[in-house]
Amino acid sequence: MSSIATSAVRQAPRVRGALVYALLCLAGLATLGPFYWEFMLASHTTAEISSTPPPLWLGQALVRNYQTLMAYAPYFWRSLLNSGVIGVGSTAVTVFFSALGGYAFARYNFPAKEKLFWVLLMTMLIPGQLGLIPWYIEMTRLGWTNSFLPFIVPAVGNAFGTFWMRQSISSAIPPELFDAARIDGCSEFGIFYRIVLPLAAPAAGALAITSFIGGWNAFLGPLTLMTDPNMYTYPVALANLQGVHGTDTGALLLGASIATLPMVLVTVFGSRRLIDGLTAGALSGQ
Repeated sequence: MSSIATSAVRQAPRVRGALVYALLCLAGLATLGPFYWEFMLASHTTAEISSTPPPLWLGQALVRNYQTLMAYAPYFWRSLLNSGVIGVGSTAVTVFFSALGGYAFARYNFPAKEKLFWVLLMTMLIPGQLGLIPWYIEMTRLGWTNSFLPFIVPAVGNAFGTFWMRQSISSAIPPELFDAARIDGCSEFGIFYRIVLPLAAPAAGALAITSFIGGWNAFLGPLTLMTDPNMYTYPVALANLQGVHGTDTGALLLGASIATLPMVLVTVFGSRRLIDGLTAGALSGQ
């Protein structure tokens, strides 16, 4: 009996591990379910999508849906390019200036530092929709309608990015390292470029992924400022397609599926960086 009990005790961790992996696999399949459903329905006609029971496998209307999408939204591929320009541009500006601001708040002492930081945090509590009208008036007076500038230049003052990088720099980089660099004759910007950016790379990578996703999916701002169809982002292009041809669900799902692929690739190839950035502060605090 004792040998049986000992064997059972030894097998228990393996059983628990197998159950954990099985649950993780089920959770992974559950998260992939909506993507499969979207991509699969994009190959069916609207009638097939609306049928009961709905289709569960690929259809034969993919080419037809693509032709319909191009007929009603010939600027669709241009809209994907526009979303990419906004996503990449806003991400580069956000990461650089957020790291710069976070470094200043983390390692410099200046008058009203804490008060300014609290003001910065309070701006995160204000919904962006409340400033939509003043923002539109300002961008119109600057002559920035039908331009990418309104979505890239304001990223200089990203409150969340500054807060995020400040927390990462203050917790992950010891202040003695900056003192040593100054003794060696390194300039202040050299310290930022050669020490802060490399050591804060996990947090910067996580911020870059979230910023790119936000820029790629920008809808309300471009809907307000963009009047030229060639300047639409892909969500605006799909919204216009839905407004005029809302019954063609297959074409809509095909457009959404094409636009989803870059996000899937960014998430897959950037997941390691995202996890490292999210856990860097927790690990450094142990």
